[in-house]
Amino acid sequence: MPDGYEEQLVERLKRRDEAAFNELVRLYQERVFRLLLRMIGDRAEAEDVAQEVFITVFKSIDGFRGDSKLSTWLYRVATNHCKNRIKYLDRRARGKKKEFDEIAEHDTVESATMSQSAQVARPDQQAEANQIETIVRAAIAELDEDQRELVILRDVENMSYEEIQQITGLPEGTVKSRLHRARLALAKSVQRATADRRSSLPAIAAKKKKAGGTEG
Repeated sequence: MPDGYEEQLVERLKRRDEAAFNELVRLYQERVFRLLLRMIGDRAEAEDVAQEVFITVFKSIDGFRGDSKLSTWLYRVATNHCKNRIKYLDRRARGKKKEFDEIAEHDTVESATMSQSAQVARPDQQAEANQIETIVRAAIAELDEDQRELVILRDVENMSYEEIQQITGLPEGTVKSRLHRARLALAKSVQRATADRRSSLPAIAAKKKKAGGTEG
C-alpha cells in the first residue's frame, strides 16, 4: 500500500465518501470474512456479521484516532462484533460448531501444524494432508472463544504481538501465556483425533475387505 494511502482513505471515509467505503470493503472484506468464519464457524452468520462490521466502521470512523493501523482497528471492531454474535448464539443454543468449508490453514501451531508450502505428489498423500487439515480446523473450533481468537490472529492470520495487543487490549505477557495454553490444548486435541482416526483405519479396511469377499 503506497505511503499516505491509508491516511487518505481515512479522510475520505470521514467525509462519508461512498467510493471510499466501497474501496474499504474491497480491500478487507475477504480477510474480515475469513476471520469471522473461523471464529463463528457458520458461513451465514459470518456474512451477516461482516456486513455489520463494515457499516459500524463507516459510521464510527470519526472515532478512529490513528493510534494503530486502519486494518488493526477494523479487526478490533470485527472481533468485538464476533464475540457479541457468539454470545447471542450461545444464549439461544444456536452456537453449534460447523465444519469450516474454505479455510486453508497456514503453519497453524507449533505442535499441530502443517505446511502449505509443502508439495504433495501422490493422491494418497494429498488425502492424508486434507484429513489432517480437517482435524486441525475442527480442533480450533473446539477451543474456547478467547483461545480461538488468539490462535487465529497469531497462527492463522500471522499478526504481530503488537497488533494482537491493539485488537484485544491485552498486555503482551497475557497474550503470550494464553496463546501458549491454547497451543497446548490444540496440540493435544489434534493428537487425540489423529490417534483415533488411525486406530479406526484397520477396522474400516477389514470391513471393506469382508464386503469385497462377500460380493465375490
